Amino acid sequence: MPYADPRLMLDFLRPGRRHRYGADRSQRAELHLPAGEGPHPVMVLIHGGSWQARYGKVLTRGLAGDLVRRGWAAWNIEYRRVGDGGGWPATFEDVAAAIDHLTRIDAPLDLARVSVLGHSAGGHLALWAASREKLPAGAPGHAPGGAPVALRRAIVQAGVCDLAGAYRRWRGGAARALMGGGPEELPDRYAVGDPIALVPPDAPVLLVHGVLDEVVSVMLSRSYADAARAAGGEVELVELAGEAGRHRAHLDPRGAAWAAVTRRLAPAHQLDGAGDYPEWEEASSTSRRTP
Repeated sequence: MPYADPRLMLDFLRPGRRHRYGADRSQRAELHLPAGEGPHPVMVLIHGGSWQARYGKVLTRGLAGDLVRRGWAAWNIEYRRVGDGGGWPATFEDVAAAIDHLTRIDAPLDLARVSVLGHSAGGHLALWAASREKLPAGAPGHAPGGAPVALRRAIVQAGVCDLAGAYRRWRGGAARALMGGGPEELPDRYAVGDPIALVPPDAPVLLVHGVLDEVVSVMLSRSYADAARAAGGEVELVELAGEAGRHRAHLDPRGAAWAAVTRRLAPAHQLDGAGDYPEWEEASSTSRRTP
């Protein structure tokens, strides 16, 4: 393991520089910067936890630390969650506002090279954020004239990619708490809040999901991948076998699940100034494999 020394892991879990993008106590984020003058490509991190207030951005600090080691700036966001002022529409509004706030930060960031990565419920929000250009006027997150920050890639780990499908599987559960009801009761909300209703995504997507995931079924990633590809989207689905694909294993920067991401993520120094990714390594719009 590259970070077997516990002192290195403590370094990885250190908070970044704190920023606020709103008045609420949850409207905040941490910026982790790599060494060097920059400008640095940016990865927006969106933590999961069933959209519930008891989970926070500390979940994704380990990934932020590893991204910084690889030359990326990490923007680890918090947002209003269910139980603390979140749910529909506040959670969606906060994710959009947090990403847009990057334009107001005085730091060496390359805003032409911004990607988004989310785990679990954060994966749902990452996919949604990558589809904002399709939102109609009046929808949470809609930006007249286009979003201030264009997302170049979306990476989703064990994500709730199909919100209506999750509602059916969970008999409501966390999806009901987030949206205030089911897709049959509130079709207008799901039409603008469920990533599978917004396909194809505006950016290429990488999905990484374990076939034994005990919290979020891999079937939700499969259904999204099939729908997005049918609509002409660029999506790769990587399925992980065994313990490596357990739900929380994705948050360990030493694990195989994270390696499945970093193997496909072009090193920061290889990204060109136009925001293009010359290497989305091993990527394919049709692959479904278990490394």
